[in-house]
Amino acid sequence: MKKLLAALTMALLLLLGTSLTTSAASNVYTVKSGDTLYKISQQTKVSVNNLKSWNGLKSNLIYPKQKLKLKKTTAQTISKPSTPSSSKDKVVKEFTVSSTAYTAYCRGCSGITRTGINLKKNPGIKVIAVDPKVIPLGSKVWVEGYGTAIAGDTGGAIKGKKIDVFIPTQSQALKWGRKNVKVKILK
Repeated sequence: MKKLLAALTMALLLLLGTSLTTSAASNVYTVKSGDTLYKISQQTKVSVNNLKSWNGLKSNLIYPKQKLKLKKTTAQTISKPSTPSSSKDKVVKEFTVSSTAYTAYCRGCSGITRTGINLKKNPGIKVIAVDPKVIPLGSKVWVEGYGTAIAGDTGGAIKGKKIDVFIPTQSQALKWGRKNVKVKILK
């Protein structure tokens, strides 16, 4: 149990550490506590309407650690699949899974994952629910179309090669839908 907790803590720190870095050249802004779309608009010289449009926002609601695009991307860039976050990451295993999305704000949801991550306090974190027999809890996992996440939760319907990706809002979770995605377990 101590080894699992230590591995989960280390993976979470690595994940948070890489998610906090932003590059001016990448044209991505990481939301900080206390930010508003208007404040970000003033700092970056990008209109609130463009920020909402380019990031698929239906309201002015944003979350700490959320990444916002600061320039319009082309359809070709959007459809280009993302890759594991670091060239230092070694792919241990790669396969295709059936994926759905979940949120911390459903009826009966506590917002606390199986490994103790509070999703309501950390809405920008990338967490997936897994079958621990297929993907061990605490693993760092790259998910096609989602990015690098921590395998930090389980679910009653998550059996075999199925995952559930955490998405902060119900509308975004519904937009994710059900789809087959490639996953890579990283070391």
